[in-house]
Amino acid sequence: MNAPADFSKGKSHAQTAPAYLSVWNMESYYGESYIVQNISFNVHEGEILALLGRNGAGKTSTLRSIARMDSPQATHGEIWLDHQPLHDMQSYQASAAGIGLVPEDRSIIPGLTVEENLQLAQIAPPIGWSIERLYDLFPRLGERRKQEGVTLSGGEQQMLAIARALARDIKVLLLDEPYEGLAPVIVDEIEKTLRIIKEQGITTIIVEQNAVRALELADRAVILDTGGIVFDGTAQEVLENDALRAEYLAI
Repeated sequence: MNAPADFSKGKSHAQTAPAYLSVWNMESYYGESYIVQNISFNVHEGEILALLGRNGAGKTSTLRSIARMDSPQATHGEIWLDHQPLHDMQSYQASAAGIGLVPEDRSIIPGLTVEENLQLAQIAPPIGWSIERLYDLFPRLGERRKQEGVTLSGGEQQMLAIARALARDIKVLLLDEPYEGLAPVIVDEIEKTLRIIKEQGITTIIVEQNAVRALELADRAVILDTGGIVFDGTAQEVLENDALRAEYLAI
């Protein structure tokens, strides 16, 4: 029997350039069940990293751990952002340090308008993009600034969730399933926006079941399988490797 292919290190492994965000030997678990098992990877400044894998691979848990959304007892290991130890922080401290998480459910606050959702994000420093600048980035939000946020369409709610993250002075944008349930034309619009955000120097990690779209956007990719890393390399390598995609992404 032939040995299984080793996809764990691609042409652009995480150690080849200085890291901006580093995850070292991170473990996440609920009760006695491990969700993420001893993973390590780096993200470079201004880079878009696609964090991929099947359902249950540990992608969302990884984002939540970076954002310090889970209890310290549920996460072990080290997470460093621009020489700051995130692993010692609570979620509000990680937010102040520059982590912006856009969760899968978008978490739009009921009873508040679009503009009030953005204003609430700027109650405490550090303040990021101005609200008018966010309306320039998302003209639809400007048109609906007085509309209650939860009454927006799915695509508009995703725009609001991203805009709310940018209303803070963030260094790393974490996106959990930003394309889920959206029409292709809206995905195109959000993808265009993410490219603009990259041009502003913001580092991004995107978790997305639409792996091909995520890979076409990303510079690098990390693939998780049953809580461990099975590939760390360039996005282009994944797009060109049929065996890798079939084995771990089912595409």
